[in-house]
Amino acid sequence: MAADPVPSRSDARLARSLAANPLTGALSAAPAPSSSGSRAWLWGTVTLTAGAFAAAIAAAPPASAPPVRALAWLLFLGSSVHIAATAWLYTLPEVRAYASEQPLRYAWIPLGLVLAGAATAALLSPAVMAWLLLAYFAWQFFHFQKQNLGMAALAASSQRVAPLRPAERRALLGAGGSGIVGLLAHPGLLQLGVHPGTGALPTVAAAMFAVSVGFGLVALGRRPAADRPPGFCAMYLMALLFSLPVFVFRSPYAAVGGMTIAHGFQYLLLVGLVAAGNRRGTSRFLSVALFCNIALVGGALLSGASHLHAFSPLLRLAFGAYLGIVMAHFVIDAGFWRMRDPFPRMFMTSRVPYLIPSRPGLPAADGSPGDIG
Repeated sequence: MAADPVPSRSDARLARSLAANPLTGALSAAPAPSSSGSRAWLWGTVTLTAGAFAAAIAAAPPASAPPVRALAWLLFLGSSVHIAATAWLYTLPEVRAYASEQPLRYAWIPLGLVLAGAATAALLSPAVMAWLLLAYFAWQFFHFQKQNLGMAALAASSQRVAPLRPAERRALLGAGGSGIVGLLAHPGLLQLGVHPGTGALPTVAAAMFAVSVGFGLVALGRRPAADRPPGFCAMYLMALLFSLPVFVFRSPYAAVGGMTIAHGFQYLLLVGLVAAGNRRGTSRFLSVALFCNIALVGGALLSGASHLHAFSPLLRLAFGAYLGIVMAHFVIDAGFWRMRDPFPRMFMTSRVPYLIPSRPGLPAADGSPGDIG
């Protein structure tokens, strides 16, 4: 699409929307060096992330006990609700036009994942599915760290500082990968009753994490002082240390619950700002109301299906469909929030111009901030 000199239908639709909104056009043409909106998003994200970890650790029950009601609600919002929120994007005409130009990623692969997940869960026993869920969770937590990479890149963009350097990106991916290895070495943290016999793998994963964090701190310290504002540093350190609870706690809710809640809250804040972006009065209210209703109603349905893994094959069909929807969310968001592509960048600039600079010469979010979802 980027190499096509003829504007796509989605680009043309979005361009008409920008032209019809003088405020948007002005913001896109001359973004402020650092706006109150960018600071609110950045510190809001950092605060929600820190609060999610603190709440999960403080409220974590013993390994065999269910979570208290407050923690269960936080997990509901951070897990099922944020996944359902992706459906809101399809209510926007310009997004539907963009998706229609790439039906494989935005229609056929998601549909295939839902059908394959439903069939697999219905046909296989829960014991066999537990082994397959190891691979599923590895993908999920890779998705988490790609979003963390995206948050750090977006922080650099919104603060108008130099984009993430290769060493900084490698450190983030290394820390996230180490966390995934740590989780696979301790399946009990994922509440899976499998025993892969990992031997020294937990120690290796912890060492990999420590090395990655060390490299990340060194890379951050090598930035010029002007490229290390407090907000960017806080976001980068948050992303770098995101997997730390995996190596500290043995309670599933303390080790994994905070990561799940924080990931979802980051996404809900960003998409909520997009829903409210560059709209006034009734239009803004309706957009946000629609976003909230889709996220909450869809989240309730997904949450109900997520607990059906140990029931009859017919009910496990719904559980497998739930897994397929979550994986479809991974695929859709990995493409939609890829800032190297023209449409996602134009879309973000039109909705949240204080996060994405559009004037040539300003630092970008280094081309591909990763999956912001």
